Amino acid sequence: MSKENTIKEPLVRIVKKDASSTKRAILVRAVAVILALVVDAVFIFAVTGINPFGVYGVMFKATFGNKLRFSWAMRDLVTLLCVGIALAPAFKMRFWNIGAEGQVLMGGLATALVMVHLGPALPTPLLLLVMFLASAVAGAIWGVIPAFFKARWGTNETLFTLMMNYVAIQIVSAAVNILRGKASSLGKLNIGTEYGWFPKLFGQRYYINIIIVVILTVVMYFYLKYSKHGYEIAVVGASENTARYTGISVRTVIIRTMILSGAICGLCGFLIVGGRDQTISANTAGGNGFTAIIVAWLAKFNTFYMALISFLLIFLQKGAGEIASTYALNDFAADVITGVILFFILGSEFFLNYKLIFRKNVKEVE
Repeated sequence: MSKENTIKEPLVRIVKKDASSTKRAILVRAVAVILALVVDAVFIFAVTGINPFGVYGVMFKATFGNKLRFSWAMRDLVTLLCVGIALAPAFKMRFWNIGAEGQVLMGGLATALVMVHLGPALPTPLLLLVMFLASAVAGAIWGVIPAFFKARWGTNETLFTLMMNYVAIQIVSAAVNILRGKASSLGKLNIGTEYGWFPKLFGQRYYINIIIVVILTVVMYFYLKYSKHGYEIAVVGASENTARYTGISVRTVIIRTMILSGAICGLCGFLIVGGRDQTISANTAGGNGFTAIIVAWLAKFNTFYMALISFLLIFLQKGAGEIASTYALNDFAADVITGVILFFILGSEFFLNYKLIFRKNVKEVE
């Protein structure tokens, strides 16, 4: 006697698929942006009654309204991109460096201390060189501490690097209080003498930041893709056991890579303090250490893609501020508009890497 049974699969299964082609990736992300703009338009009109096209025009104006606005956007872009470049080798190695914020702060603090204490004693070229080296060393030290514990005792680098941020914030806060003495605020460092300030290029000091980060973008791309160290980082990231089997010292790679990652974060602190702000505070990193995680991950550690993603995030950030001021909206409403766009872009990555398989009824005869 035969009996018929119906075996039900799960309603939906998520299956990883092969890498998408460049054309498909561009198409999926473009569709995501269009859908985000449609959702934002509905939100804007429903909540505020404002013409959505006018809002989008204001967002565009915030970055492209004039040359000065665009240069400000580039100034902020290279700060974010610099941190993303620093995180790329660590993340490719699957070392989750969440401590970039603290590493930037320590690099900035080292820069500020050199400016204050050695500024009068050194000629400008030598002073800038010492600031550069001090920032890189400070960032590297802050990065290698969790790397050493990870390599030696297998500690959790995510929690370790995250907690190092809070230690750095307190150290910088204490140092700022000492530096300002009885003044109500720290203000610009060496404002009368401009010791340690970057020289102006095309009328702005931060153009040197842009040049340095462009060079870093190219160098890091070739380092990760074509160098022996870049190959070892990729192998360790894919499988530590495979790396050991092929004779790669995993401990050495972890420590060396985190020295590099921390040093570039420290360099970012140097660019901020010497080239952009000429001051130091507990908020000097400005949250870029966390935002850069999105940049590095979405770009799949390709530094040229990081530049594009950094530009998009800065465009959204500038646009949100301009919307809030132009239409007298609170910052939360403006952030919702940019948050929706970012949500759709992040969500599109799911459809590039995975596919949904819906349930079918399968009959078996016994």
